[in-house]
Amino acid sequence: MKSTLDQIEDIKKDGYSIDFSTVFNYAVENYKKIALYSGLIILVFSVVAGAVIMGLAVAFYGVQSLSENFIENFKIENLSYVQQIITAASIAAVTALFAPLGAGFLKMADCADKDETFNVSTIFTYYSSPYFLQLFSVAFIIGIVTNGISYFTESLGIGYLGTGVSLFINFFTYFTIPLIVFGNLNAVDAIKSSLVLVSKNPVTIFLLFIVGFLGSLVGLVGCCIGVIFTVVFNSSVTYSAYFSIFNEEEQQDSIDSIGRSDLE
Repeated sequence: MKSTLDQIEDIKKDGYSIDFSTVFNYAVENYKKIALYSGLIILVFSVVAGAVIMGLAVAFYGVQSLSENFIENFKIENLSYVQQIITAASIAAVTALFAPLGAGFLKMADCADKDETFNVSTIFTYYSSPYFLQLFSVAFIIGIVTNGISYFTESLGIGYLGTGVSLFINFFTYFTIPLIVFGNLNAVDAIKSSLVLVSKNPVTIFLLFIVGFLGSLVGLVGCCIGVIFTVVFNSSVTYSAYFSIFNEEEQQDSIDSIGRSDLE
């Protein structure tokens, strides 16, 4: 079987086909298997993480850190350029630390798809070597770029442009995480390969990107806490889209191999 990079090279030359309805239906079925369990994990983790963050804020800055006036001090217009750079890098680093958790939900979707057992420890699968460094790196690179652009455009009074550019970047790096955990690519190759995959079929991938995002927010309707049970829908869509592409490539490889054997 060809390596992921070899398959990417084939896609560069020949492209690939992907059907929106097939991927969407597959994602919905997969989501049903992981929604409840993942939602409970997110609920517990959110409560614990929130308590830790508030505790650290009070420990470092005092009780006033929980006040609205204190938070106002960290708005971009109140920060110097050096502080903006430090803040952007810090946010990117903290976000990158949670990247393996997002990958863990992809692993959970993979286990559900293969009818394998999964539990709480599944979401921490990729905090181990060699995945952690690559996941942290790719999330930090994307984070520092998007945060930097957002801060820069906000300082110019055109924050909406920064938001648009950030969405554009997130769209074209849509497949970076699955390319690392399932394709065994490093951070740089994952970013470049994601650009190839998205650019070869931008309309369908964009529709899946939007549907996954909106589906994750469905839980906000009526009862906001419901979002913890729907946010993982995006992981299911990403997983289904990724394997829709690469299963097709593997099947094509098999057909080509049979053809070559017949000729020989």
